[in-house]
Amino acid sequence: MKLSITGIIIGVILTLTVLGLLRYRPWNSNGAINARDVIHEGSNKKAQRELTVGYLPVTCHLTCPVTDFASKTTETNTNFNSRVFSDFPTVVSALEAKQVQATFMIVPLAMKLREQGVPVKICYLGHRDGSEIVVGKNSRIRSLVDLKGKKVAIPSLYSNQHFVIHKLMEDHGMKPEDITFIVLPPPDMPTSLAAGAIDGYFVGEPFCAKAELDGIGRILYYARDVWPNFISCALVVHEDLIRDNPEIVQDLVRGIAESGKWAETHRAEAAKLAAPYYRQDQKVLNYVLTADPKRVSYLKLTPIDEDLQQIQDQGIKMGLLTKRIPMNELIDRDFVPKVITTAPIDAAKIPEPKEVKTH
Repeated sequence: MKLSITGIIIGVILTLTVLGLLRYRPWNSNGAINARDVIHEGSNKKAQRELTVGYLPVTCHLTCPVTDFASKTTETNTNFNSRVFSDFPTVVSALEAKQVQATFMIVPLAMKLREQGVPVKICYLGHRDGSEIVVGKNSRIRSLVDLKGKKVAIPSLYSNQHFVIHKLMEDHGMKPEDITFIVLPPPDMPTSLAAGAIDGYFVGEPFCAKAELDGIGRILYYARDVWPNFISCALVVHEDLIRDNPEIVQDLVRGIAESGKWAETHRAEAAKLAAPYYRQDQKVLNYVLTADPKRVSYLKLTPIDEDLQQIQDQGIKMGLLTKRIPMNELIDRDFVPKVITTAPIDAAKIPEPKEVKTH
């Protein structure tokens, strides 16, 4: 029996539709590692509202999952669901589309968005220090000069890691073209180094520690030794949320601030808490947070004009930023609590990572 023309057309359309679904997977939420926002479901019955906050699985963003956990296990007004992303371009797309209205983001990228007219403000910092330049464990690279003619991965052209390494190159009398920079998602950097696709990388933890623990990399420079009180990321909030729901932003910044103070003095517990959110081995996070307390700090996270101006000046010098944005247009400190207490997290309530729902 012959098929009708209409039947053939319908069949072709259905086939193309199925192939398209398999190719683009629209059920995956805008490139997030996992479309499910709720990682931990606690007992808080007081919350009347909720907000999704974006982050990457780097220690610069550790206070995001800590705040998520705290909001679910204590009597808070707002539940915060943290959504994990693998790279910053996807975060930017989600923020511009207002799929998330608050996210952790590298500071120069927030400056670039503001420069381009995206109405965002920096409300708090992620942490201090916590980034390193990593090279192959058995390589002959002993200084930055040895990276001349090599390939180094960075998380974004608009990252402070990129800005700082250029400053370090200037200090060593090197030219901008002496190193080839490649933008890679942070989770891909250790494997790229192991495969020989790159000669080094500069990124936030725990991907530096992972290379050390896996025996494939070693630290060439600590960011803190190159740029004291190094800042990588900040909490960036869309001005629509600030205008329409300031009480939620107040809860968020307070929660982030209190989570930072808790993480500073409960490092092993923070590693255990964050592991399922990060989809990472707890021992890697524990190594970063406990082996050397100077490796990363969660204190002094109120944005300071001088610190951010230094970053902006370097970006303008490199030609990646083109406008000198006044700090009062870039920063909103109104939500920073005058007194920062420790987040009331009961360590006994932190489940073993394997027991936490991750999907």
